[in-house]
Amino acid sequence: MRVIFLGPPGVGKGTQAEYIATKFSIKKLSTGDLLRESVDERTPLGNEAKLFMERGELVPDKVVIGLVEEKLVSPECRNGFLLDGFPRTVAQGNKLSSFLEGMGESLDRVVYFSLPQADIIKRISGRRSCPKCKAVYHLESIPPKKDGVCNICGLALIQRNDDKPETIQSRLVVYQNQTEPLIQYYKDRGILSELDGSGEVSAVQERLVVLLSQPG
Repeated sequence: MRVIFLGPPGVGKGTQAEYIATKFSIKKLSTGDLLRESVDERTPLGNEAKLFMERGELVPDKVVIGLVEEKLVSPECRNGFLLDGFPRTVAQGNKLSSFLEGMGESLDRVVYFSLPQADIIKRISGRRSCPKCKAVYHLESIPPKKDGVCNICGLALIQRNDDKPETIQSRLVVYQNQTEPLIQYYKDRGILSELDGSGEVSAVQERLVVLLSQPG
């Protein structure tokens, strides 16, 4: 199975990706994980990425694509892969398609997680985290036992800057401009499936398993 999870931030792609990768015994690949791993392992691409990250700059496409391509040809992806957070642009989508074609492979499916913008903002803005142990909570779905306090450390929980409503709006604008065009891109190729991302995690999980178990 070779699949992409596509959708705006806060829609639940990452949570579902972990579950699906385990259930179907495929490798989950996220650009964030790949960047951290390559930097920690001091690979040539990791060293290059680190220079941009240390300056607070975006890592260029050629580096990100290189990291993804390295993983796709590795034994870890022999049984398939799940891409979460890549591609982010149509240009990256074209690069991925060309690379897979060169390997004699192609994507089986792209799952687009849909959720109203108001629900996305509510989900993300409700997140709280512990500054020490990094435990994550949600004011509604995973509240701490004591209001505003970490269950583990007993420290006051914080809200990350990128989880604040005004920042979320900016992140969504970036998504709409850069990543949303991929929906039509993959729809035109006949491999896009839309999934309702609303409701409990378990309910979305059930819908997703049914979708991925069907022929492409």
